[in-house]
Amino acid sequence: MSVTPARTGARPARWPTGVGRLVAGAALLTAVALLPWLSGTDPALTVLRALSADQDPTPAQLAAVREQLGLDEGPFSHLVHWLGGLPRGDAGTSWVSGEPVLPQVASAFAVSLTLMLGALAVTVAVAALVSARTLYLGSRRRLHRVRAGTGAAVLAALPKFLLASLLATVCGVWLDWFPSSGWEGPQSMVLPALALGVPSGAVIGGLLDQALPAAFNEPWARTWCAYGFPSGLTARNALRRTLAGVLPQLLPTVVALVGGAVAVEKIFNIPGLGRLALDAAMAQDLPPLQTATLFLVLLGVTAGRLLQALRHALLGPALRDGALATLHQPALPRRRSPRRVAALCAAALLTLVVAGLLRDPLHVDTAARLMPPSAAHPLGTDSLGRDLLARLGHGALRTAGVALAVTAVSAAAGLLVGLTARVGAGLTEVASTLPAVLAGLLTTAVTGPSVWGAACAVCLVAWTPYAAQAAALLEEERASGHLLASVSFGAGPRYLLRHHLLPAVLPALLRNALLRLPTTVLVLASLGFLGLGEQPPTPEWGRLLSENQPYGELAPWTVLAPAGALVLLSVLAVSATPSGRSGTRRSGAAS
Repeated sequence: MSVTPARTGARPARWPTGVGRLVAGAALLTAVALLPWLSGTDPALTVLRALSADQDPTPAQLAAVREQLGLDEGPFSHLVHWLGGLPRGDAGTSWVSGEPVLPQVASAFAVSLTLMLGALAVTVAVAALVSARTLYLGSRRRLHRVRAGTGAAVLAALPKFLLASLLATVCGVWLDWFPSSGWEGPQSMVLPALALGVPSGAVIGGLLDQALPAAFNEPWARTWCAYGFPSGLTARNALRRTLAGVLPQLLPTVVALVGGAVAVEKIFNIPGLGRLALDAAMAQDLPPLQTATLFLVLLGVTAGRLLQALRHALLGPALRDGALATLHQPALPRRRSPRRVAALCAAALLTLVVAGLLRDPLHVDTAARLMPPSAAHPLGTDSLGRDLLARLGHGALRTAGVALAVTAVSAAAGLLVGLTARVGAGLTEVASTLPAVLAGLLTTAVTGPSVWGAACAVCLVAWTPYAAQAAALLEEERASGHLLASVSFGAGPRYLLRHHLLPAVLPALLRNALLRLPTTVLVLASLGFLGLGEQPPTPEWGRLLSENQPYGELAPWTVLAPAGALVLLSVLAVSATPSGRSGTRRSGAAS
């Protein structure tokens, strides 16, 4: 049954995406320019300490720095002056080193871009491996054997800085396969690319693995199978069909591989853009920080445009013309519920938490420093002799509660931005370029270091993957035949939102949020490690990883315990996710 496409209500208003990009970019650069003044400390004092490490400068020294840098003119004067020099290729000079900023930032960007390409190749390879089994079984109509992707959950829960330390120690120091420090050539890229790409590929592959069964159960796929079409042809078209919904998730991933790889760059001593931006932000050195932020914004906008063009090429004229002609809604076959896996993970976590709550997490015993697991200390002790089981148990509720709150707020914000269509697309492209560390510095400058300040910082950047996913799924749904039919019968915006748009988006958004839950924990941990989040001695899983990471080689149990807890939490979240429609419900996009 064919339906003549009805334009009214089928597509959102064509607002220019450039407006969202311009507004978001201007707001981000302005916030960066205000950082020294938002912090409540004298910018001259911070710069002078970065120059000479003098903790007690004289008023005359501070006055000289203010006069030299023109700090009395205020932040907006500096921002206008910096913007005015960009058309001439002049990004100013560093307040700390006194060297021109543009060559320094361009060199760091080239290193980060090279590392990003390597990490992106690893991301694609890991995503392909994670989804390969579902692709094979689906092409042969064996969807009843598809199970929840616990492997993807385990890989996604691996902390990047912990994986980087492990690779540097084993493959770099012990086996001497690749350089473990510095940036000397292509060989120096292998280990950091693996550390960045494996967890990112697991997230992308997990989303693809969850969406493929719905594509294989659409009418065109069942028809092709009934007529005896080659299984490889069906698999290729199902992959093309599903990639359109997952592809926008690569935008935050691509930018995070450049600006958010600070910990990995520090471990491997790589002079990248993320490390440069962090050092400049800590020293409140505005010219390099503003220039690095501008490079990240341009990268995000460019990557967003390329991914959008690739997505439209995959979808073809079906999305552009709204010419989808079927009203049939395919039902996703019910997966075998991995109740055993979920039950085992829940039991293990509950046992750890209850046992830990019975112990004192703050008791320090210097005579028992870095003790291995024993009857007295089942998970061992840390560098201060504190019981790791106690710290793990007492930190469980705080870790899970804050991470769940951040994930819920980010997913809701992403859904709202995704509903704004083209204006939201520009905002998403720019906001995804903001590293969580820089967001943490901006938030801490206003609120001070605290766990909820770090949570607000993560919320500022964590909504972008959900917005990209929601916008992609909503665009496909608005072009579908059943929605066009509802519009032709007089359905209003509220009816369409309640009965078509939200049911198409919410299940996939929920699975995405649960798959990213351990990542949220680790981002909060990185902010706490830098002094921007949870403060010691409060026990928190991510902070346990961060503060024990230097002892990973000497006492591996100090990092294995919190890492294992994160893996259990991730597998439990994915295993407990209810199966449902993927949100990509069109039937003709791949034909």
